[in-house]
Amino acid sequence: MNTPTTSLGKRIAAVCAAIFLPLMLAACGINDIPTKEEAAKGRWGDVQSAYQRRADLVPNLVETVKGYAAQERTVLNEVISARARATSMNITGTPTPAQLQQYQAAQGQLSMALGRLLVVAESYPDLKSSQNFLTLQSQLEGTENRINVARQDYNKAVQDYNTSLRTIPSSWWKFMYPESKPMAVFEAAAGAQTAPQVDFGAPNPGAPATTPGSPPPAQPAPAPAPAQ
Repeated sequence: MNTPTTSLGKRIAAVCAAIFLPLMLAACGINDIPTKEEAAKGRWGDVQSAYQRRADLVPNLVETVKGYAAQERTVLNEVISARARATSMNITGTPTPAQLQQYQAAQGQLSMALGRLLVVAESYPDLKSSQNFLTLQSQLEGTENRINVARQDYNKAVQDYNTSLRTIPSSWWKFMYPESKPMAVFEAAAGAQTAPQVDFGAPNPGAPATTPGSPPPAQPAPAPAPAQ
């Protein structure tokens, strides 16, 4: 027979369990996997947003260059085609390793095409001094920096999430999240340690475009002084 004291004790125990059990489970890492997975997804969204911002700048940049150098059709068409390839990849959720590799390759091609476009601009003084071109160039440079930061933040979030899938105590709860799989990270291109960067220096007109992350091309030796 339950006494009032016994019933009160049971109620207190039930209340304590309702309060402290979730805290104990949280302390054991039960929420680590979904929390870190959502954080990585958010950083992936930042990466896509940064790349989209660059893609949005390309049409205006192409039109500005065309206004001064319409004859550079090969380079202009190359940029347009590279942009189309880069923006055609619609990745839902987070990318698989294969999808991320394709995405990175497409964005790298656009980076190189933009680099060649800016090299062409060096041959047209009027274009180089155009305020519209200078503004777009500055915006593009800032966007490349945003892309670099966004990729680094994404890699850090993914590494944190992937680690939670393999380490105790969070790994004890993987059975509760069977859909949660390790995510892929951005890898530097061969010879590069940073995200693709557009070269905003002033290479000689007609000089070959540099591959993002590669050292600048060697400058030609100065011509000998004429004999006195």
